[in-house]
Amino acid sequence: MNRLQNKIAVITGGNSGIGFETAKEFIAEGAQVVITGRNKASLDKAVQELGSKARAVVSDVADFTAIKNLGKQVAAIAPRIDIVFINAGVAKFSPIETADEAHFDEQFNINVKGSFFTIQQLLPLINNGGSIILNTSINAHIGMANASVYSASKAAQLTFIRTLSAELLPRQIRVNAISPGPIATPLYGKLGLTEDVLEQTANGIKSQIPLGRFGTPNEIAKIAVFFASEDSAFVLGAELIASGGMATL
Repeated sequence: MNRLQNKIAVITGGNSGIGFETAKEFIAEGAQVVITGRNKASLDKAVQELGSKARAVVSDVADFTAIKNLGKQVAAIAPRIDIVFINAGVAKFSPIETADEAHFDEQFNINVKGSFFTIQQLLPLINNGGSIILNTSINAHIGMANASVYSASKAAQLTFIRTLSAELLPRQIRVNAISPGPIATPLYGKLGLTEDVLEQTANGIKSQIPLGRFGTPNEIAKIAVFFASEDSAFVLGAELIASGGMATL
């Protein structure tokens, strides 16, 4: 239970879902964490639950000015860090006939632009030999109707794990990705669907998962611990798909 002893991690979108569970797992393994999110009240509540090894920074990954200030905000708490988990993201679905520019821009601004420049701003703080983890999606691999823009944004994220791993070789900073399948997180409640439609949608998705269930945020968090720790010291530019078989069987 000490694989991350004396490590400091930054987790974007760390106040709920996969980000929050990952913060809990990192702390259980000995790390200190800095979580980010847009809502101060939600962050304060998360820090209270996580305990003394957690700190929070209010930062909106959709706001480029906020991203540019993130490095300074984190440095004021932790001048050096070891792990960055790029977890904050957005998922919106629309058929191509009705998708508009705002639908496209929101997802690429958050999932791609936000990820890239968050890494850029935190990079000077990362110790040599550190770990960067991106939370992507199996939608980069499967053909899901109405998900073309979301899928494209996640596929773009996946290119970073190889290009940035190559670029950061002199510093031995490893960049890897977790690509979850359907996970039971608050994200699904933000899709703007009624309860009945949401339940129907969830049941339809569940029927496509060979294991017959949604994954849990904690199951993804445990994979993040692997990528953050020395257990994955020889792994870089890699993607681990965790989809209950949905994308692999």
